Amino acid sequence: MIYRPDRQGRPISQLGYGCMRFTRKGGAIDYEKAEREVLLAIELGVNYFDTAYIYPGSEEVLGRILDENSCRDKVCLATKLPQYLMRSAAAIDRTFREELSRLRTDHIDYYLMHMFTDLAEWDHLKALGIKDWIRRQKESGRIRNIGFSYHGDAEMFLRILDAYDWDLCQIQYNYLDEHTQAGRRGLQAAAAKGIPVVIMEPLRGGRLTDLPEKARTALAAGGRGYTPAELGLRWLWDQSEVTCVLSGMNSEDMVRENAHTASEAGPGHLTLEDLETVERIRRIIREREKVGCTGCRYCMPCPRGVDIPGNFHYYNMMYLEKNPHARFEFARNMGIRKEPGFASQCVGCGRCEQRCPQHIPIREKLKEADRALRPLPYRIGIQAARKIMLR
Repeated sequence: MIYRPDRQGRPISQLGYGCMRFTRKGGAIDYEKAEREVLLAIELGVNYFDTAYIYPGSEEVLGRILDENSCRDKVCLATKLPQYLMRSAAAIDRTFREELSRLRTDHIDYYLMHMFTDLAEWDHLKALGIKDWIRRQKESGRIRNIGFSYHGDAEMFLRILDAYDWDLCQIQYNYLDEHTQAGRRGLQAAAAKGIPVVIMEPLRGGRLTDLPEKARTALAAGGRGYTPAELGLRWLWDQSEVTCVLSGMNSEDMVRENAHTASEAGPGHLTLEDLETVERIRRIIREREKVGCTGCRYCMPCPRGVDIPGNFHYYNMMYLEKNPHARFEFARNMGIRKEPGFASQCVGCGRCEQRCPQHIPIREKLKEADRALRPLPYRIGIQAARKIMLR
């Protein structure tokens, strides 16, 4: 296993275990299966385990595995505060104590504010006294490092990055999402500040493992014998700015395969030919896109607050993946921002089209995207979610 340091120099395995996707049996997590997989991962050198308060049963199962097998001191535990549910300082305290109990531990190595999309969410936590709360937890040793996980655009990511002295951040990043959400720009900005970056959705929830036949042919022609999953992980580990890549491993074979790759894939190990193979596969996948947006953001900022690249990203996702998933991602990552950036906010001024190097008819395509992404049930659902989470 290759390890990369956190801000204190503690080694983090570059392969992390994402504990959201433990196998379920009869609605509950299959404890015995999860135990075998977690223990195998530890044996193979994985020491970073990521869970969250809202992952049903995950904290309890992970805590039980580590406790019953006396291996808590062999791992770094990361879990998350559901900041969108916090309405008082007492709620923060209560939630954190519950997480310690679930995980059967007296401290959390990496405690993240879960699912930031807007600086306003951090401002809300500050109003509840979160900065003093963090200081007290760090002084007591109950929290060793503080961070945040992020779903939003690069501009807002940079603002949140500068809003506090973070020890860690977690972003969605893969070769298809290189320039969406925080993207490469956010990754490099965090690394420049010395902030370790943990990667989630490295394979788009497994979608980059199920490549179109044409893309599989291009991968085979690369001559390296990489599987689709291996190529996606290697592309990330090739970048020195990446600290840890989370994988939602739910089989022993998957643990072994990923750990083997993580033992040999370091920064700069991909050849020029490998990177050209990635680019060919990316182009093949995007042949089904509805809008040829590269995410360059020359069209931004929009005077009406429309997130033009964001709308096009999720519109394209609908045709690369299953519609419900793309719409859910759109609703979660854009719909519950304080300033949501909906395409419906467009007034047709045309400034964006004057700046677009791809010469995309942006105004027309925004209307298409809005109709596709926000049919009536989704508009109603997003409106209800905004009332609950942004009150």
